[in-house]
Amino acid sequence: MKTKHPSSSQSDQTVRQRLLKQATELFARKGYASTTVREIVEAAGVTKPVLYYYFRNKEGLYLDLMKEAWKEFDTILEEAQKEIGPVHERILRLLDKIFSLVLDRTEVTRVGYSIYYGPPQGAPFFDFDAFHLKFNEVVKGLVAEGIRKKELRPGDLEEKTWAVIGAVNLAIELQICHPEMGVGRSGLARMINLIFEGIAARGSERKGD
Repeated sequence: MKTKHPSSSQSDQTVRQRLLKQATELFARKGYASTTVREIVEAAGVTKPVLYYYFRNKEGLYLDLMKEAWKEFDTILEEAQKEIGPVHERILRLLDKIFSLVLDRTEVTRVGYSIYYGPPQGAPFFDFDAFHLKFNEVVKGLVAEGIRKKELRPGDLEEKTWAVIGAVNLAIELQICHPEMGVGRSGLARMINLIFEGIAARGSERKGD
C-alpha cells in the first residue's frame, strides 16, 4: 500500500525536523533499542505513515540523524583546511566550532556516544570511526604545518596532535556526562592556549593568554 503524503498544510521540513527532534530526545533518554516508532510519532504529533513517508522506518530515521550530524561536522573540517593564518588561531577556531556544534547538538552527540561506546542496541551500522579519523587527520595536518612553519617546536607529531584533540574530547565528554562540570567554550580555549604555550616554538609564544 502506498503511503500518502502528509497534508499540504504541513511543511515537509517542519514535520521532518520534528520527527528527528523527538526521536533524538527519546534515543538519548531511553536508548535506541527501547524507543518504539509509536513513541516517536506520538511525541511528534504525527502518524506512523508520516514517519514511514519520510524515513521508511526507525532505522532510516536514525541513519538520517547521524548523517546530518556528520554533514555539519564535515563542513567544519573542510572549512578549517581552507583557512589561512597562524596555526594556533586556526586550531583554536576549529575546536571552538566543533565544541559549539556539540553544545547545539548535545542530545545527538549523546546518542552517537552511547551507541559507539555503549553496549549493542541493534542500531544499523554507521561509520563513527570516520568522525574520529578525519578529525585526527585535519588536526594533525594543522600541527604539521605549524612545525613546518616553525610556529611550533619540532617533536613527535602524534603526541602534539593527541594533546590538542584530548582537550576538546575532555570538554565534550564533560558536557555530555557531567554538564555541571563543563568547561564551556572559554574553558576549552584556555586549555588549548596552555597546550600551545608548551609546544610553541621559542619567540612565538602568545602573550597575555
